[in-house]
Amino acid sequence: MVKTQGQGPAKGEKQGPEWAEVGHRSGACPGVWQDKPDGPWEQRPCQVDSVLPMVPSSCPCPPPPGTNQVQYDLVAQLLDKEQAERTRRLAKKVQEYREQKQQLKNRCEFELWDPHQLQNEFPAHLSDIGPHCGPASLQWFSGEDLYRATCLRMQQEQFRYSLERQLQEQQQAKADEKCADMLSDQLRLAMDMRATQLAKLEESCRVAMMSAMANANKAQAAELAERQHCEHQCEQEANLMEIQNQITRDLLTENPQVAQHPMAPHWVLPYCWKGMIPEQQPAIRRVQEAQHSEKEAQRQAEQALDAEWESQAMRSAQAAMELEEQERELCAEFRRGLGSFNQQLAKEQNAQ
Repeated sequence: MVKTQGQGPAKGEKQGPEWAEVGHRSGACPGVWQDKPDGPWEQRPCQVDSVLPMVPSSCPCPPPPGTNQVQYDLVAQLLDKEQAERTRRLAKKVQEYREQKQQLKNRCEFELWDPHQLQNEFPAHLSDIGPHCGPASLQWFSGEDLYRATCLRMQQEQFRYSLERQLQEQQQAKADEKCADMLSDQLRLAMDMRATQLAKLEESCRVAMMSAMANANKAQAAELAERQHCEHQCEQEANLMEIQNQITRDLLTENPQVAQHPMAPHWVLPYCWKGMIPEQQPAIRRVQEAQHSEKEAQRQAEQALDAEWESQAMRSAQAAMELEEQERELCAEFRRGLGSFNQQLAKEQNAQ
């Protein structure tokens, strides 16, 4: 039940649950009404408003600084604690109700398995209006209702108590629901504010990252241009130096002396050789003619040797053929002699 500042629990309400007083977000929370186990009601300061950020309202003042993640975490922890406390109180009330209203001896089926059923089945006669006196005892007659007023009064008191209890439960449920809705709205608003701050931070980080990337790209482009300029300048200097060396060195001159090795005059530098001098050409020709004559004599000697080898091979082949012919003739003569010998032996055997 939501109450105003300076009021306690309403008249007729059971002093069991705690009554939370919700303050306006434009100021501090007045406090929370709670009952003591052994004393009257007291007003305690609200713990949620001490960490919740101020909700924007019609007040033109800006929200106070410090709405950071720590406050939101504290709000979430307080909400969890409040939910756990509400669950604990509900479980405690259910347990108390079971212990008081759902006792074993008050159940309808208790008489079926009562351990003292046989002892209480026929109790002693205490009075004429005992609970065990039935119609056979002539104690009760049709139409009599001696305790009607007492029963009606008890029924009215029970109905009034049940109605007051239901009203209290409904009011408590509405107050709890309203408080939960308010805390949920505050938490949602805080989460929205935090999400907005995170979005702003992300956007600022993205802008800073793009700026840093652009600066890095510019620096790399400048460095690349400087390196290309230095390489081009070095290449131009190298080309000029090579042209100057080609012009001034002995490579393009016709001086044959540049081809002589400085340490061994009879050696020739191939990369500097410009050709033979007129005195060297007849000597080279004489050497070439001598080499040609020597090569021709060597060729003729090789041809004669090859002809000799060929004639020797032909003679060897002819001798082999003659030997084969002689061998065939000898074999034929041997077969003829063997045949005549066999015929003579056959004749001698037939004559015997």
